[in-house]
Amino acid sequence: MAIEIRPFSAEWRNSLREFNARLAATGTPLPEDPDAEMQPGSTMYVAVEDGAVRGGYILRPQTFSIRGALRRVAHFRLPVSEGAVNRAYARVGPLLVRSALQAEPLLYALGMRGFDRPLPRLLGAMGWSVSSIPLFFRVARPARFLRGIRAAREARWRASLMDLAAWTGTGWIGLRGWQWARSLQPRGGIEWDTADDFGSWADEVWGAAQAEYGMTAMRDARTLSELYPAGNKRFVRVRVNSRGWAVVLDTAMEGDRYFGDLRVGTIVDSMARPRDAAAVIHAARRYLEGRGVDVIVSNQSHAAWGAALRADGFFAGPSNFLFAASKELAALGVPATEMHMNRGDGDGPVHL
Repeated sequence: MAIEIRPFSAEWRNSLREFNARLAATGTPLPEDPDAEMQPGSTMYVAVEDGAVRGGYILRPQTFSIRGALRRVAHFRLPVSEGAVNRAYARVGPLLVRSALQAEPLLYALGMRGFDRPLPRLLGAMGWSVSSIPLFFRVARPARFLRGIRAAREARWRASLMDLAAWTGTGWIGLRGWQWARSLQPRGGIEWDTADDFGSWADEVWGAAQAEYGMTAMRDARTLSELYPAGNKRFVRVRVNSRGWAVVLDTAMEGDRYFGDLRVGTIVDSMARPRDAAAVIHAARRYLEGRGVDVIVSNQSHAAWGAALRADGFFAGPSNFLFAASKELAALGVPATEMHMNRGDGDGPVHL
């Protein structure tokens, strides 16, 4: 029987559970309760064959500002195919991509955990543009960082050197000294506070900033309140005068493959005119350091935000946070360094 792609409905729930069980080893199940697990405005589609689910994906249409004009762009999220465990269904993956493109030609995918993963390889083979969104980090507590950062301690000799640097204090001196030497105090006074929710002040920031980016997702107060609801106390809104804002997280990791048991501060999302990016980064960093995090991280694509992070003493690190644009989206010709994309886009701040 031919494979058909349909919007998910309750009649497919049992078949979806069976599909997820078959793909359990891949660690990427489709949500079995989509209404509770998907972001607002999302729709899940399933590929079905003779009563069985063989794949699926989620589409979330959004409003983007592209060179100052508002356009409809969709996030292509979590495409999963039975081809991951059964080569007889290898055709399902490309079928999912073509189905999504038919519905939303201006399409992007985000995250994907590295160029060697199946999805970015598939998208690249189908003509999509795939690039990484740079990662930046700043060490707030050097000794704990050196002892706890798993991503840098895989080699035994390196772990021993890092332990020695933490014990002797040379790591503290080296990291703090290097970060201090690279840090530039932003010009002008910086007054900042934290806000309980997003109000009209966020609309003012969006109105002033959106046209200065080649491409960015809408960040008005209504959209932000859906992404970062006031009732979720994990999200902290750092507000910088009337110049901009950042959403930050303070997460105590437990056995994370990259961060071990470190306390990780994340600058998840942000908005300001590019010239005010340095003030926003500086305020967000100071807030997170004041909370006692061990390391602060942020993924930022736009050149001005990357420059602001470097000017505030952040290092550039290897990134597995990827951005993929469909042919139609890439054809609009916006360079990656003019796009304002970060962890607040796509799936949001997952795993943080």
